[in-house]
Amino acid sequence: YGFQVDRERDVWMWRDWVIRSFNANQPFDEFITWQLAGDLLPNATDDQVLATAFNRLHQQESEGGSVEEEYRVEYVSDRVQTFATTFLGLTFECARCHDHKYDPILQKEYYQIFSMFQNIDEAGLYSYFTMSPPTPTLELADGPTKEKTAQLREVVNQAEGESSTVRESRRGEYEKWLAGFEGLPAAIKGEAARFQFETLEEGKLANDIKGDQPAKLNGENKLVEGKTGKGVEFTGDDPVDLPLGNYKREEPFTISLWMKTPDVKDRAVVFHRSRAWTDAASRGYELLIEDGKLKWSLIHFWPGNAISISMQETLPLNEWVHVAISSDGSSRASGLRMFINGKPTETVVVKDKLTREITGGGGDNIALGERFRDRGFKGGTIDDFRVFARELSAVEVLQTFDEQAATASVSEWKQKRTLPEGKELDGGKELDGRMFEYFLSAVDEGWGEHLARLQKSRGELFAFQDGIKEIMAMRELPEPKKAYVLFRGEYDKRRDEVQAGVPAALSPLPEGAPRNRLGLAQWVTDSKHPLTGRVTVNRIWQSLFGRGLVKTAEDFGSQGARPLYPEVLDGLAWKFINGGWDMKQLVKTIVMSRTYRQRSLADEQTMMDDPDNEWLARGPRFRLPAEMIRDNALATAGLLNETMYGGPVNPYEMSEAFKPAKLTEGTGAYRRSLYTTWRRTAPPPAMLAFDAPRRAVCSAKRERTDSPLQALILLNGVQYV
Repeated sequence: YGFQVDRERDVWMWRDWVIRSFNANQPFDEFITWQLAGDLLPNATDDQVLATAFNRLHQQESEGGSVEEEYRVEYVSDRVQTFATTFLGLTFECARCHDHKYDPILQKEYYQIFSMFQNIDEAGLYSYFTMSPPTPTLELADGPTKEKTAQLREVVNQAEGESSTVRESRRGEYEKWLAGFEGLPAAIKGEAARFQFETLEEGKLANDIKGDQPAKLNGENKLVEGKTGKGVEFTGDDPVDLPLGNYKREEPFTISLWMKTPDVKDRAVVFHRSRAWTDAASRGYELLIEDGKLKWSLIHFWPGNAISISMQETLPLNEWVHVAISSDGSSRASGLRMFINGKPTETVVVKDKLTREITGGGGDNIALGERFRDRGFKGGTIDDFRVFARELSAVEVLQTFDEQAATASVSEWKQKRTLPEGKELDGGKELDGRMFEYFLSAVDEGWGEHLARLQKSRGELFAFQDGIKEIMAMRELPEPKKAYVLFRGEYDKRRDEVQAGVPAALSPLPEGAPRNRLGLAQWVTDSKHPLTGRVTVNRIWQSLFGRGLVKTAEDFGSQGARPLYPEVLDGLAWKFINGGWDMKQLVKTIVMSRTYRQRSLADEQTMMDDPDNEWLARGPRFRLPAEMIRDNALATAGLLNETMYGGPVNPYEMSEAFKPAKLTEGTGAYRRSLYTTWRRTAPPPAMLAFDAPRRAVCSAKRERTDSPLQALILLNGVQYV
């Protein structure tokens, strides 16, 4: 987004919010607060969260070989610089690498602001293979959509609430089943595939369940001695591709395998069902080793839209370990389970927010030991890989680990059942609970029908949710991330840890203000703040007169220009702030003044003495900005389409951009330039010719140039002739 690949990214919903806010004359201090910290306001509305998309408009990278943390730091730095340029009029970016050479801004203070803008669950690289916006996001649901979602969710909640009742109602059937129970069957219900890796024929590995769906051994992976017979040893660069596994998030499933890990791995892919790592936001599901521990995840867009659990203990090295993981289809972390050597293992919740599909990103089948642009299971070995299209009970998981142990467990349970009244086998209640779970999961049709209804209702809710549009936004994490001074501004050179704060040379944080983006918004909109009001007034003056009272609108520091008329700037800023930050009143005050309403003509001597109109002895006269030139031409020709709001359009000139876009049909091509599609690597050529910035970084002031190309566009451009 904004770099070489430059995928489309819809943010027009934020643009529409800005238009509505200005038309409604929203107080400007509130306008600032919503954009900086709308998500942190009490009981934040959708519009307040939508406003925070302002902080996510920076460029985003997806190029192969890019370092995720490097670009995450770049994104946060962009937010800091955009904030400082927009509201403080300071060249804050100079303090990223060292103390500011001219203004009283310390490098430490730069990273104190940095710490406030980094506390969201975001990735440093965005998805190339999917169109999903990077997390965190806001669902843009209107009233009817919210109502429909609530109705579908109520159906799911009702079905989930009935589970305990249905469960207990099956006790009678359980007792009947017990009378004829003789032992566990050898086959486990719902097995979709089993790969024991015993034989290799023409690069194919046999599937014991479906012989016509073998696995494929790729590259230099090889068969070696396994847990039983042979297993696959992985190079870390080549996968074993399986022909199945494209489960939706509402579909329960279980996977079991034997694995042997040769060393402590800070990161390794054991298996996954996804297209790629950062290139596809890891959409799908995956079993990883991180810092020597297994992590089991279902993912829409990592890290902000996923459920994930991690084992507490590290994996044993150089010995065979049986692993089973499952999902119950609830899209909650509590629905994920992990078993080690047939027993549930202690886990911690890593992520617990999955609200979107885990399919659709490509890579629709399970792959073992390797993933595109990720670290594979180098030197590791896997044996007896099994897939079940249902959530297995603990007894069945034990059966996949050791059939004899499972049989012994059942024998204990039967012994408990036959003990004389008043006596009880140690652990009997636990064993009986496991067997009841087994009965429900593997035997009982009534429970199976209930699960089918539950899965159907979840599927309907999830499918409806997937169709709701999203936009990037800010969502504060419960605990702040640690922030550090970065030596020379480099992402991997951390020095002293810092806490959130503001520059000491400016006004202090208001009393009681939190040390987060909301506190920052309260600070910058405080009536005592020396810069915000003046910077805003100066920018409005600049838009009306062509030049600000401070010529360097982007720099109010010591290297910037002094105000031409300090009393005018101070007076307007005071009136603006004490008048309720009323933007329309500010504009009216300026345009109704005698200074603005003067004729723009001047005699030759005055033009020689004051070419830049610093005396304000005549009215403003300057070339229109690029967008207004086009809009003025359309209005003059009677073609301007004044429809407001909605998605972007492609006017004629977009067909001539570096990345050509098809002309919007009908009168859409004649909408205001505000609605023109803008891609940073391929902006409208005519706009650039008339000095519109590429929007790669925040720009407080446009340059005005004169060139032959501008004349050629007006004489020959389709929109102008």
